[in-house]
Amino acid sequence: MSVNSFGRVLRFTTWGESHGPALGAVVDGCPPRIALTEGDIQPFMDARRPGTSRFTTQRREPDEVRILSGVFDGQTTGTPISLMIENTDQRSKDYSDIAKSYRPGHADYAYDAKYGLRDYRGGGRSSARETAARVAAGAVARKIISGVTIRAWVSEMGGDSIDEGNFDASLIPTNPFFCPDPSAAERWAERLDYARRSGSSLGAVVTCEASGVPAGWGAPVYGKLDADLAAAMMGINAVKGVEIGDGFEAARLTGEQNADAMRPDGDGVAFGTNHAGGIAGGISTGQPVRLRVAFKPTSSILTPVPTIRKSDEDGGYESDEIVTKGRHDPCVGLRGVPVVEAMMALTLADHFLLNRAQCG
Repeated sequence: MSVNSFGRVLRFTTWGESHGPALGAVVDGCPPRIALTEGDIQPFMDARRPGTSRFTTQRREPDEVRILSGVFDGQTTGTPISLMIENTDQRSKDYSDIAKSYRPGHADYAYDAKYGLRDYRGGGRSSARETAARVAAGAVARKIISGVTIRAWVSEMGGDSIDEGNFDASLIPTNPFFCPDPSAAERWAERLDYARRSGSSLGAVVTCEASGVPAGWGAPVYGKLDADLAAAMMGINAVKGVEIGDGFEAARLTGEQNADAMRPDGDGVAFGTNHAGGIAGGISTGQPVRLRVAFKPTSSILTPVPTIRKSDEDGGYESDEIVTKGRHDPCVGLRGVPVVEAMMALTLADHFLLNRAQCG
């Protein structure tokens, strides 16, 4: 049973660990004759790359992607595309103190309970480092759905939200917070600096919107586009919640408030609102597909936290207190922005190919 793969027609599998020699992805099902080079992928890798500001982990990884197969003369061949990213700045010794202790909020205990062993060097497969492979795969997916524009941003950090009235999309790539509100970016810099100096961390909410998605992608009953998007986002490390459209806010509206009123618009349809997030009955409506993703605070922190450790005597557990040294993101949601975009692209590309296979 493979639980390292995602998708139906466009299916990708990630491999590798945080402190192994390399990690990567194999993308299968990509149509042939699509222009693809490493240069098409690298800008998205650079957006996620660590060590780019004081607000991210100081692990220095170039995250240069190599295409090992599936491309010939700058075009996809229709065969599996293998992508590799080398790990060049691992510091496994940083984790030697927690080889027998479990970081609360991290996957340490759950992995050990399931497999009977765990890779304590950065968490192995549970590390957010794995998401670099998803970003590389997502760049391939974007080429398949080239008419779709995907944009994500941080809309809330540490409980402090942006002012939608200040929204300026051009600012998103210009600051380390992927923030479209300059006032919020200034506040967040102070809040995150304080959390970092205090040995703590903050959570964040990432909003993502895909425009140019035509009506008709997705299928009832167990192939719903919104269900697959929710699964894709929940599969990202540290994600604890996903909202499609208005999400939980829709439960606070009346039927007439929540309904996205429709009217004729030439040969097409116009909507008055988009409470549904561009998806109805699991099928895209032609409106922008919009969702929000909640990232918990980073679990690896310098503040002492009560925990347990494996006993050397009887194999049981004993009380302990843990401080996680090493290099960690004070807000993992910041570098989650390119990952959310990648998973949106991969899910949409899969549904585009599914729809083409069924409906032509």
